[in-house]
Amino acid sequence: MNRMTLMLCLGLAACQSHNPYTAQSNPLPPAPAHAASQPDLSAYPAPARDYARYRNWAWREGRLPAGSAWASSAQVQEALSHALDQRGLRPAPPGSAGDLEVSTELRLERRIRQVADRYGGYYGHHHYADDFGLWGRAPLVRTYEEEVLVVRIDLFDGQYGQPVWSGSAEMPSDGRQAGRAAALRAALHRALEHYPPN
Repeated sequence: MNRMTLMLCLGLAACQSHNPYTAQSNPLPPAPAHAASQPDLSAYPAPARDYARYRNWAWREGRLPAGSAWASSAQVQEALSHALDQRGLRPAPPGSAGDLEVSTELRLERRIRQVADRYGGYYGHHHYADDFGLWGRAPLVRTYEEEVLVVRIDLFDGQYGQPVWSGSAEMPSDGRQAGRAAALRAALHRALEHYPPN
């Protein structure tokens, strides 16, 4: 019997020795009296939200959106009402709570944007290249300051007050009053593009 076989036999013999540990368990405590009639819902995942039940909306806590020098409160209300209408949400009847409560935040920002115009170097009669140096030209970089309208819309459950959805968007504006009004409408529509979520 070689050494390897001897070691294997000793290992198997060791496995046959008495196990000093014994299995013991304590009985489970009795279930609470209300367990049969009131299951613990926190142990289950939350059900998927049914966005189809949201039919109308009202301003959160009755607060109308604030106006500014570039858009009055009435303009914001009208533009947002139109955007929500496109998503199937109607204003709640006066004096009643909406299925959804809406709040919105608007601000104008100034951004610096750089655009590089690349004019390639000329080789022979037909080949253009983007390299710089003897045969190439450096790009012409133009810097612009642009006005950007930033919009955020938050929707809350009208019954429980929980946040149910939010969206944001931004839109460049040409700085004129008519351009700002168009940017406001476009930004609100873009912010609501993904409502209701799939």
